[in-house]
Amino acid sequence: MLSIFNRSKFLIDLIEGIPDFHNHTLPGIDDGSDSVETSRKIFNSFSEIGINQIVATPHIIGEYYPNTPFTIEEAYNKILQEKAGPKRLTYAAEYMMDQHFLEILKSNDLLTITENKVLVEMSYFQAPINLTQILFKVQNNSKIPILAHPERYTYMHSKDLSKYKELKTRGCLMQINMLSLSNHYGKGIQKMAYQLIENGLIEYICSDVHKLTHLEKIKEIKVPNKYTQNILRICDNNRELLQH
Repeated sequence: MLSIFNRSKFLIDLIEGIPDFHNHTLPGIDDGSDSVETSRKIFNSFSEIGINQIVATPHIIGEYYPNTPFTIEEAYNKILQEKAGPKRLTYAAEYMMDQHFLEILKSNDLLTITENKVLVEMSYFQAPINLTQILFKVQNNSKIPILAHPERYTYMHSKDLSKYKELKTRGCLMQINMLSLSNHYGKGIQKMAYQLIENGLIEYICSDVHKLTHLEKIKEIKVPNKYTQNILRICDNNRELLQH
C-alpha cells in the first residue's frame, strides 16, 4: 500500500508482523478496553495489519490503577475463556515510575516484557524527582527499563536531545508510539518522534492502543521515505526482543 507519489510509505507496510508489547487491550482494568468484546475487536484490527503477537500491558499506577499480577491475570483469562485474542497473546504491565513502583521493586514482583526487560513510564507533567534512584534500583534488580513514549514528555524536549541522551547513559531503552508518527498527540511530539528516530535513540516501536479508533488512525499514517530504513531497523528490534 505505497502512497501515490512514492515520497512516503504507509506505516503498516513497515510494521507488518512485528510483536506489539505496549497496548491496553485487557478488559476493564485501566483506561483501555472496557470489555471482552471491545478487546476482541481491537485484536481483530491488529490482525488486519499483520500483528498477531501481542503482549498486553495494563497500567500500574499507585491508587489510580492499582493492578497486581492477580488482577491482570484475571483479565487475561477472560480473553482466553472467550477465545477473544490471538494465539500469541501474553501479558506484562506498564509501570509508572513512582513510590509505588519502588515498593514493587523491593518485592521483586514485576511483570516484565521479557525475563529482564520492564516497561516503564513517567508523568506527562514532570519527571520523578528521584528518577536516577529509580533507574539505579531497576538495574540493581537485574532489569533493563524500556521507557514508553519518550517523545511525549515535552519537558524533555530540546534541540540537542541532552535529556534523552542522559537517560540512555543510565541504561534506558526507548519505545516510540506509532501514533506519534502522525500529529495525533500534536505537531511538537510528532517532530520530536522523528528527531529521536533520526538520531538513533529509539530501540522499539509499539501501538500504545487504548481503543479501536487508535488502530484505525495507525492504518492511515504515512512515513517520509527518509525515515523508513531507521523504522525498519527498529521493527527488527521488536522481532528480536520477542523471538521464540
